Amino acid sequence: MNWEIVIGLETHVQLSTKSKIFSGSSTAFGAAPNTQANVVDMALPGSLPVMNKAAVEKAIRFGLAIGAEVAPRSVFARKNYFYPDLPKNYQISQYELPVVVGGKISYFVGKEEKTLNLTRAHLEEDAGKSLHDDFIGPLGELSTGIDLNRTGTPLLEIVTEPELRSAAEAVAYAKTLHGLVVWLGICDGNLQEGSFRIDANVSVRPVGQKEFGTRAEIKNVNSFRFLERAILFEARRQIELIEDGGTVIQETRLYDDVNDETRSMRTKEDAHDYRYFPDPDLPPLVISQEWKDRVQASMPELPAARRERYCNELGLPAYDAAQLTVSRAISDYFEDTIKALPEGHAKLASNWIMSELSGALNRDELDIADSPVSPEQLAKMLLRIIDNTISNKIARDVFADMWAGEHNRDADAIIEAKGLKQISDSGAIAAMIDEVLAANPETIEEYRAGKQKAFNSLVGKVMKAGKGKANPTQVNEILKEKLG
Repeated sequence: MNWEIVIGLETHVQLSTKSKIFSGSSTAFGAAPNTQANVVDMALPGSLPVMNKAAVEKAIRFGLAIGAEVAPRSVFARKNYFYPDLPKNYQISQYELPVVVGGKISYFVGKEEKTLNLTRAHLEEDAGKSLHDDFIGPLGELSTGIDLNRTGTPLLEIVTEPELRSAAEAVAYAKTLHGLVVWLGICDGNLQEGSFRIDANVSVRPVGQKEFGTRAEIKNVNSFRFLERAILFEARRQIELIEDGGTVIQETRLYDDVNDETRSMRTKEDAHDYRYFPDPDLPPLVISQEWKDRVQASMPELPAARRERYCNELGLPAYDAAQLTVSRAISDYFEDTIKALPEGHAKLASNWIMSELSGALNRDELDIADSPVSPEQLAKMLLRIIDNTISNKIARDVFADMWAGEHNRDADAIIEAKGLKQISDSGAIAAMIDEVLAANPETIEEYRAGKQKAFNSLVGKVMKAGKGKANPTQVNEILKEKLG
């Protein structure tokens, strides 16, 4: 039987506010346990929540960016359940009336563009954290400790429609969403610190069946690689279970990256199990058109707008434009690079950023913000390609030396010190070609017999004779003339 995977994602985006969503406690990461939790966070009697305006503005920014409806009136509700690190025994969230409704996000899987519909995005508070095993009690025993520092941290939970059909699609969307929330400045995007956490709802069904299968929720995945592996394992588990005559149960599971498997955590609740009701301590959240207009005026140029500009004004292919707008840092690096180049060379800059620069960053596990080669330094090297001082091939060696820090990462100094200037003298190139032709009469006959590989072989021999410094365009032109 052929099976289809059905995936919907719920992403918890930690909003980058200085204080919590309903209290004045700090949201800074890494403080000693329970040093950033006040009476509201600990739910002490008589304490009351007060809405954080900055958290609302960040939700508005997201809604505007995805073309969603920013609700003029939304309501906070109490979601009732018990965990040791949830002091109130309920979470303040939004249910029937969320702050953001609908919207779309476009993303690329390879070179194919897809669009995913969002159901909603709602504001809520985070729970605390249970510390297992590594917490030592007063008598030296292994215990479970409760850290309430994270309690009340503002979250925007972004929920998709169940329209994803592969792990690759889920990862591509998640990366695009991650880039967008960082681009907008509403989240720092730090996956290791839990600022961007994904719950994946996964089910399978026979191809052609309209009804969804029973879903399992994989909770709190904070790695794109683990997200892909968790979905693939869970889909395989469900298919094997059904084919063996078993039944998938609705449950919450955790991904174990050590054993590359998902494990059951608890039976998955439905909405009615949480007994939602409006929080009596919080009035409805009212967002005026004037407020939305003010936020709109402060919005940066969005990735979609930049992609369109790169295609229409700079002549870049859609794929290049998409890759250059995966993150604002990459896009800004590209923008700073082309500022230092003559018009008409955006594609050259794009090629180098997407290939050599990205490859070096990945190899050394660096973010583009930490690139040892600045946009201005890269542009200076690209100018030497444009004016035919060096070839594209030699430029790779120059770039490697710049990356390593030689000659203060100055392309001109490296080219001069290593004698890498390209040979563009037509007489010198013609002389090299004559020597190669005289030594390879059989290859000449093969070319004249219609074998294109023979021509490429002759080009390679000329380039070798010139130690890679002969202008390849001139080599091709002069060689064709002589062979003709």
